[in-house]
Amino acid sequence: MSRYTGPVCRLCRRETAASKTGEKIKLFLKGDRCLSRKCAVERRGTAPGQKTAGKSRSKVSEFGRQLREKQKMRRYYGVHETQFKNYFREAARVPGQTGRTFLQLLERRLDNIVYRLNLAASRAQARQLVTHRHFRVNGRVVNVPSHIVKPGDVLSIGDRSLKSPVFESNLEVARNRRPPDWLEWNEQDRSAKVLQLPAREHIDTPVDEQLIVEYYSR
Repeated sequence: MSRYTGPVCRLCRRETAASKTGEKIKLFLKGDRCLSRKCAVERRGTAPGQKTAGKSRSKVSEFGRQLREKQKMRRYYGVHETQFKNYFREAARVPGQTGRTFLQLLERRLDNIVYRLNLAASRAQARQLVTHRHFRVNGRVVNVPSHIVKPGDVLSIGDRSLKSPVFESNLEVARNRRPPDWLEWNEQDRSAKVLQLPAREHIDTPVDEQLIVEYYSR
């Protein structure tokens, strides 16, 4: 299945319209724009193609809730359907809570680490920067966005990359925003260290992972 290349704001509007609580669901697919008044969820609360606000919808089945949650999580991390399913299978083989392990695997992707460190405005930009060989893990260039980091790994930026306008802008943002507690940013040498596996309370992904476990366990 190819990666979605359409208007990403439609994805957030779809999730918001499907929310039973009326909560505004933001997948942060366009970086800081999602925090501004230009955010499509703030301007238009209806689902894509739905012309009238408040239009009634049929009751969603349990399977529909599970599917919606799976789609939301997959789009949040920008992962292909096959990749997503493989991550679940890997998590299911690990003793313990499958849902938590599943989230940890997605959080430990290199592109997500770059985004969490505020070195990219969005996960899409993070994937691009990783693919263009701007980052090193333990001193070695890694250009695979799906690379899974481990506790103790050190992430650094190439010397030539630091001079680019993109990194100058992103590093300014990184100075003013704190990364999650399971990551440590060193401002002096522009590097980061993975301190531990992320606990559930350190992951702000707006999903109910148990619904996804139930979806794949059918």
